[in-house]
Amino acid sequence: MTYPFPEPLVLEAEVFAELPASLRRNRPSRWADANRGGEPVDSFLEGPSFDREGNLWFVDIPHGRILRADPAGAITEVAEYDGQPNGLKFHRDGTIYIADYQNGIMRLDPTKGEVEPALTQVDSEGFKGCNDLHFGQDGAIYFTDQGQTGLHDPSGRVYRWDPVSDDLHCLIDTAPSPNGLVLDLAEKVLFLAVTRANAVWRLPLTTGGRVKKAGLFLQFSGGRAGPDGLALTAAGGVVVCQTGMGLVWIHDALGRPAAVIRSPLGLGTTNCAFGGPGGRTLYITESDSGTILKASFSPRHDIAGAPIFGLTNAETA
Repeated sequence: MTYPFPEPLVLEAEVFAELPASLRRNRPSRWADANRGGEPVDSFLEGPSFDREGNLWFVDIPHGRILRADPAGAITEVAEYDGQPNGLKFHRDGTIYIADYQNGIMRLDPTKGEVEPALTQVDSEGFKGCNDLHFGQDGAIYFTDQGQTGLHDPSGRVYRWDPVSDDLHCLIDTAPSPNGLVLDLAEKVLFLAVTRANAVWRLPLTTGGRVKKAGLFLQFSGGRAGPDGLALTAAGGVVVCQTGMGLVWIHDALGRPAAVIRSPLGLGTTNCAFGGPGGRTLYITESDSGTILKASFSPRHDIAGAPIFGLTNAETA
């Protein structure tokens, strides 16, 4: 059979870091009650994001923890608080913003390890359950309000919030489980992982900041969940963590698969972040095993991460 494009490169990820036994918490939690039928889980890793020193920060949702892996893969706990942190991103001033399912949008001072509320409600009402966030180059935060939405209740929301002006705008409120999100290189399109639809949507943005002609960009099948975390390549391609399948797909700007990374452990490939020299290594949270995976691309593969708000590829070298 002749395909209309080359077959994708297939890579096997390797373990970069593993949550040590001393940091595993095999005890009940509100998150496990709602998402695991009450069965205790020792961790559920998500939200990887690099700082300027090359440390990889990430979250543990059920136990309300912020963790950090140094460049050698040694993991330490930075903060623990009453919450369910899901997404994590750095502001260019060094402050960490967290999409917290329980509390809304939170702020963390990485030097003090102190977490405080940043945005906890909209029009005097709490959020359904914030999942992930992404910075635009102007400092605005795009974030998903997922809650327990799905095909039975397609009312998940995506917001744009300017922390300086405090302007909050709902971009869409009809998504069945909005999850990871990322802007394209020109910041004219927002890509959105819609987990329970097993899809990635394409949301064109008007100059006034509204969504128009929302459409389906990628459709997946199978697995126990669907697209979760997203990232962008330097060439404008979209990286999709297909949790429940143990795969991470790298697509070109047209949505054609260029590479796929397979987990050597569990199927819970939840989120990812580019790092390392030239941004050519993809680091992946694998929630089933409590590990951070990595897969590196050589220059001939022509795959690297796009510069992100407050951090360039040179700073991850």
